[in-house]
Amino acid sequence: MQLPRLSKLPKLAGIRNSQAKAGLPPGTLIFVGDKVSDKSQVDLIAYNEHEIEEYSSQNTEQIIGRLDKTKVNWVNIDGLHNVDLIEQIGEHFHLHPLLLEDVLNTEHRPKSEDYADHLFFVLKTLYNLTGDSITYEQISFVLGKNYLLSFQEKEGDIFDGFRNRLRQINNNKNRARKKGSDYLFYRLIDTVVDGYYSILEKVGERIEILEDEVYDNPSRATLKKIQQLKKELVFLRKSVYPLREALSKVTKGEYSFIKKDTLPFFSDVYDHTIHVIETVETYRDLVTGVMDMYMTSVSNRMNEVMKVLTVIATIFIPLTFIVGVYGMNFEYIPELSWKYGYFGTWGVMLLICIGMLMYFKRKKWL
Repeated sequence: MQLPRLSKLPKLAGIRNSQAKAGLPPGTLIFVGDKVSDKSQVDLIAYNEHEIEEYSSQNTEQIIGRLDKTKVNWVNIDGLHNVDLIEQIGEHFHLHPLLLEDVLNTEHRPKSEDYADHLFFVLKTLYNLTGDSITYEQISFVLGKNYLLSFQEKEGDIFDGFRNRLRQINNNKNRARKKGSDYLFYRLIDTVVDGYYSILEKVGERIEILEDEVYDNPSRATLKKIQQLKKELVFLRKSVYPLREALSKVTKGEYSFIKKDTLPFFSDVYDHTIHVIETVETYRDLVTGVMDMYMTSVSNRMNEVMKVLTVIATIFIPLTFIVGVYGMNFEYIPELSWKYGYFGTWGVMLLICIGMLMYFKRKKWL
């Protein structure tokens, strides 16, 4: 059986851009990835326990001028394709060229790195399951003394709910307003990891649907869906597995920008990541089982067809023998002149058919 071809791997454009960097010195700023938005924008949320201010602009200098050292400054940059904007941000916050190069490369695996006066962290966020594919986006964070930079590929993210909670001034339970940029860093990562659960829930529903489809009516389209889901789980595994290592460095207290009272929160995110990884592995095993079930179902169907054809062929063997005998061109065949020879031959052949069918049924071959 010829298997259907897998769909093209995602982000091939990013791979081509990576090839364009060949031969260039380290730290050369080139955007690597698919351009998913034409708009570039910088948003600033500066807050403390008592007040919060928000600004949005496409002019980096205007946002930089609004930074307040007495507050926590969350600077969010949308549109990684705008290399000049990323470079301006890097110059103001004294970011290393290699760090900026990693920000512009959307093909990076999750990781964390410690620089002299800031912490760099990159991970993948999963938005929703549309059709047969998961929407991926890379988010990079730079954590400093009183600021947090977040770099995103496009406008719109999963942090709107957290932004709304930050705006609640009179909420005494609003821990984020009372803590520093390291706690803000934790809350954003926790939001991303929580988003994994909704995606895994949808993946689990797809597996259940595929199991029913394989059991009831397997087809080539079903096989294509299974292969697509296996590919998505591979990309999901690549997005989550390195995140465990990155968070492990944070929970061990290796970074001076993470306060001791914030470390338990990162340990909680680390536990969630482990649970997500275990769920992904479970789903991979389930999809492999669905694939085996599909192949078994197709094989059983083929065996049923071959069994029916074999029974038909077996029944016709004696009939063909009888017809062959009385089809010979000898002049003196005993039953050739018999008045009821034709009907008698048919009767014998029908009795043979009925007898063989009863025998096959008794042997449970039918």
